[in-house]
Amino acid sequence: MNLDFKIKDLLLICLIFLGTFSFVFSQTQDQNTFKTGADQPEIYLPMLKDKTVAIVTNQTGLLKDKTHLVDFLVKNKIKIKSIFAPEHGFRGDADAGEKVKNGVDVKTGISIVSLYGNNKKPKAEQLKGVDVVLFDIQDAGVRFYTYISTLTYVMEACAENKLEVIVLDRPNPHDGYIDGPVLNKKWESFVGMHEVPVVYGLTIGEYGKMVNGEKWLKNGIETKYTVVEMKNYHKKKRYAISDKPSPNLPNDKSINLYPSLCFFEGTQVSVGRGTALPFQIYGSPWTQNLPYQFKPKPSSGAKDPFLNGKLCYGEDLSNYSKDLRELNLEWLLKAYKNYINPEQNFFLSNLFFDKLAGTDELRKQIIAGKSEKEIKASWKSDLEKFSKIRAKYVMYKD
Repeated sequence: MNLDFKIKDLLLICLIFLGTFSFVFSQTQDQNTFKTGADQPEIYLPMLKDKTVAIVTNQTGLLKDKTHLVDFLVKNKIKIKSIFAPEHGFRGDADAGEKVKNGVDVKTGISIVSLYGNNKKPKAEQLKGVDVVLFDIQDAGVRFYTYISTLTYVMEACAENKLEVIVLDRPNPHDGYIDGPVLNKKWESFVGMHEVPVVYGLTIGEYGKMVNGEKWLKNGIETKYTVVEMKNYHKKKRYAISDKPSPNLPNDKSINLYPSLCFFEGTQVSVGRGTALPFQIYGSPWTQNLPYQFKPKPSSGAKDPFLNGKLCYGEDLSNYSKDLRELNLEWLLKAYKNYINPEQNFFLSNLFFDKLAGTDELRKQIIAGKSEKEIKASWKSDLEKFSKIRAKYVMYKD
């Protein structure tokens, strides 16, 4: 009898210990769990209660369980007046540069307003009756990727119309480092609105904070600006993203190579639009000394790809495994040196290359035969100046 009691007593103690351990372990795990801004509705739902909301989002505006933010807010009885869609549209299936039409979301019946083409900035009448604008888009962390330009125009419109902007923050796949030429204001465009380097090392929430704080909005105005911060985010760690940010950045490999390869968009060289490996290969009909061959063809994300149907010679970088923490100019310089075409210059005549670079210096340096080391040394002073600006707006561990 006494032995039975001791065994039962011991089992009870073990069960209590295991239960306590399990609770403490789950609490610790929860404290260390990474969460995007969208995955913390306990923070932003109270901000939206009893307000009329406009949402700037696309296919990347997903919660962890893959529910779209718009559907989640509708379910929680948040009043949504309209969805503002950036380049590539609300569903993210439009080509780069393709005009995106206004429309209606079939699932919810909410009107969709395009913020691309001739209407990059929300008009006063499009914001009439709105109390707050909610922004939730997965960015690529590169100056010429246009979602930060859309954020800037949204902030400007909200400042002019006395509205608050709330950004649900998401990871930057090129966070924790800065590199590339800093934009010269002469080359300001929708693919580069601010004097920042190609890779600026800030989340989209931090970036908007910088735009506000540095008074980069029109006439130096500021908007009421709130960031729902991510939980347990570290800038030098790489996180899985919710969905591909655009049709031709389909995976982590393309996103990793994007800052280095996008310069080709201003040249006679294809970056693989219209193939199964966009932004993972490059080549042209006039770089025949390079080993890899491919032929761009129309696809869902590239209805009329550059060099459509032409045999291109270049390199396949789809197995490139290094996590780039700097721009790699090797491929650009190699393509230039191997380019043989007496009828067409390597660089497009519209100087789109200079818009991407944010300066005409990079093009001139390549033509002059400067090495990668020499080119990068010329960026040093401007990068150091920007680094001091950037430091004021960093919200997460660097």
